[in-house]
Amino acid sequence: MKGSAARPYGRRTMPEVHHETAFFTGRVQGVGFRYTALQTAREFDVSGFVSNLPDGRVVLEAEGRPEEVEAFIVAVLERMHGYVRDVDRHAHVRDAQFAGFSIR
Repeated sequence: MKGSAARPYGRRTMPEVHHETAFFTGRVQGVGFRYTALQTAREFDVSGFVSNLPDGRVVLEAEGRPEEVEAFIVAVLERMHGYVRDVDRHAHVRDAQFAGFSIR
């Protein structure tokens, strides 16, 4: 393999992307939060999912370029500002794991 690093056969490497997990608390279930996140995701180059948690929070996982993920989460917060009391965000870089954005 001239000009490229050798890798084991059968193993594909995914590009690393910025990944963020955000836990939203407040009145975030039963108010269209997941649908709003799904619609908002269509405006950004992000992949991931949004899901209700049994404890009443909503978790959102998004990956993509750092500026796209940041702008996406800010847009969700702006659209749902009257319902969100707090958001706990955790970011890191990892291999891409999602294709598209969905409600789970």
